[in-house]
Amino acid sequence: MEPLLEAGEMRELDRWAINEKKVAVDELMERAGEGLAGVVARRAPAGRIAIVCGKGNNGGDGIVAARLLRQAGREVEVHAVWPPEWMGEDAQAQIKKLPGPKPIPFEAGRLNKVHVIVDALLGTGSSGVPREPAAGVIKEMEAARAPVIAADIPSGVDATTGEVAGPAVHCVATVAFHRPKLGVWIRPGKGYAGDVEVVEIGIPRGGPARPDAGLIGAGVLRDMPRRASDSTKFSSGNVFIIGGSRGLTGAPSMSALAAMRAGAGYVTVGAPASLELSFTVRLLEAMMIGLPEDGSGHLDPSSEEQLLKAISRANAVVLGPGLSKDPGAQALVRAVVPRIDVPLVIDADGLNALVGHVEEILPQRRWPTVLTPHSGELARLLDTTSEEVERSRLRHAREAAAITKAFVVHKGDDTLVAAPDGRVAISRGRAPGLATAGTGDVLAGVIGAMLAKGMPVAQAACAGVYAHVRAGQIAAAPHGPDGVIASDVISALPAALSA
Repeated sequence: MEPLLEAGEMRELDRWAINEKKVAVDELMERAGEGLAGVVARRAPAGRIAIVCGKGNNGGDGIVAARLLRQAGREVEVHAVWPPEWMGEDAQAQIKKLPGPKPIPFEAGRLNKVHVIVDALLGTGSSGVPREPAAGVIKEMEAARAPVIAADIPSGVDATTGEVAGPAVHCVATVAFHRPKLGVWIRPGKGYAGDVEVVEIGIPRGGPARPDAGLIGAGVLRDMPRRASDSTKFSSGNVFIIGGSRGLTGAPSMSALAAMRAGAGYVTVGAPASLELSFTVRLLEAMMIGLPEDGSGHLDPSSEEQLLKAISRANAVVLGPGLSKDPGAQALVRAVVPRIDVPLVIDADGLNALVGHVEEILPQRRWPTVLTPHSGELARLLDTTSEEVERSRLRHAREAAAITKAFVVHKGDDTLVAAPDGRVAISRGRAPGLATAGTGDVLAGVIGAMLAKGMPVAQAACAGVYAHVRAGQIAAAPHGPDGVIASDVISALPAALSA
């Protein structure tokens, strides 16, 4: 994974580089400003530039960029939100080197006359609701017609969590110094960052920071077990899908198909017996086991022992797709979850069945568990609202993982894979074709296949997320994302896994 830093970790690295490795502050600032200027010049090769500077080192980086851009012949205005004498010594030293006009006090309306804006206002040390005068300046940048490029982090976005507590700046690009910060990859902050471009600023390798977060990369598939000449359908992974109810047979079918396309050699669906025909016509290559039901097409608690016997040969189980919110089916979930002695993926109505019971049921499990909630499902598990979850996605994903002792795959464009110990892996996303019904069932099936192949739970979850996103991108490539359906994503899985 590509490491992502929290604001405190970045400060620690800065101190280490300056105090122990004797890297001069002005050298770090020079390289940051140089990288920032390069991105601005490339993205806005002509026109007037406004650089909005705060009083911290972020403002000093903006001053350096202004100097270099002026030396390259560009017309640059430097707007000081606070008096320049309020800046630190290093930033003030950069002002003395600035050719042409010195920084001018920020005035409302001035940004409407420029072609590009550089946000060097608050930096990574800021959190919470911005106070005046910064709040007013942020609103001015947000209202201006010109595109904005951020220095390290868009002002108003929490660099550690991606939370946005008040006004914030939507940027076309964010220039990350040394390493990207967590907040530019987690929504809502991700929606403000635009393209993230990383520039090296001279911090040596090593250092005290040991990030607990990172971006999932293609390398996560490198160690995925592949079929060989001596493989059998059972050694390739045996996945059992539990779900389905009257009117909801599509979800478990898609999970089963996705598991097969992700390489599982043997897949079985356990569903209400009366629905056998629905599965038989859809799933030519999968087995179907009819289980006792309540007479209305829902699984019944009386099927507990028969179900546990049916999954005895499985390497992994996916529980929940299409299960319904029927009280009997949900009681069955609560009864079997502690007794399933293989890795388990719980999705959809399997999650809803655990609402109010997660702390008493999930920590009992001896085998790995992966939960795959969207924000609404995660909110119900944590007894909060989906709006609150969306405001603080990282905090809630980590909280759920800690409470349940499970890996939580919090779905979204920035899908988070949170481990019980606080580590988190983040998807780069950018697969809008996945915003359609059924793709969550596909993801559950893919992760189930990865677990059935014997992959460690963290790697299986991350590999499933990566393959799912890549398949969504491949499915959208011919005609765009709007026409993509979940079946297209399933069909694209082999290509995604081979890539």
